[in-house]
Amino acid sequence: MSSQRLLAWLFVTPALLLLAAFSFWPVLYGSYLSFTDFSLMRETHWVGLDNYVALFNNEMFLTGLRNSFVFLLVVPCTQLAAILLAVLVNNRLPAIRWFRAAFYVPVVTTVSVVGIMWGFMFHEQGALNYVLLRAHLIAAPLGWLSDDALALLCVMFVSFWRGLGWYMVMYLAALQSLPADVEEAALLDGANRWQRFWRITFPMLLPTVMICSIMCVLAALKAYQEVDVLTQGGPMNSTFTALYYAYDQGLKHLKLPRGLAASFVVSLSCIAIAAVCLQYLRPRQRT
Repeated sequence: MSSQRLLAWLFVTPALLLLAAFSFWPVLYGSYLSFTDFSLMRETHWVGLDNYVALFNNEMFLTGLRNSFVFLLVVPCTQLAAILLAVLVNNRLPAIRWFRAAFYVPVVTTVSVVGIMWGFMFHEQGALNYVLLRAHLIAAPLGWLSDDALALLCVMFVSFWRGLGWYMVMYLAALQSLPADVEEAALLDGANRWQRFWRITFPMLLPTVMICSIMCVLAALKAYQEVDVLTQGGPMNSTFTALYYAYDQGLKHLKLPRGLAASFVVSLSCIAIAAVCLQYLRPRQRT
């Protein structure tokens, strides 16, 4: 082995060891425990698929799984809004940097602060009901987080609000890296703004659309933080997600195998939907 290769391995090995210790090993050991009746109080026994069978016979988990898939509605809304915002802020107006920063602030705001802020906004005596009442759009204050028909929509909106700035920056970076000569040629050919965007800009954005869509899908299926700080799964389990169920069973009720089984169902769902996104959003090579 050459000295350069040896030096490269010396630099890479610590990172690989950390990755193995804190990523690969927990995943492998967790997958094993999901097939057992692990408990700190007794000997562990292999139970096969019993934990997974119990999951799909559990009404609360099925509700959480359904809500996780409903959460996927956030994905197209976030991506469309992020692309639109990126196009709007992709100019050299004097104050445009302030607009970019304003949209990015929710990304760097801690989830606890987000929960407190939106908790006040969605309160029955909060700002949202006040504005709607003054505008005569509602006759009485709405219980945004206490109504099981509205709570999940509110949590989804907060997730959309938090992620919008991140994806906007991703699309803005992609837009600013596109070659200007192609669009200039289309402009000389008489293409209008919509034709230039749809026929030229958007196809060149597809790799970024694919990456952002997959990231957004994974974030939607793994929704936990917004649920925890806003509703804790209520009211009447209407905002329970599959990952929140895994936390509830594994850490709150100390049913670790059940929680691990739920988390692996979420992981498999993430892999399957990400594969579909890769298949349909991957840019096609023209022959």
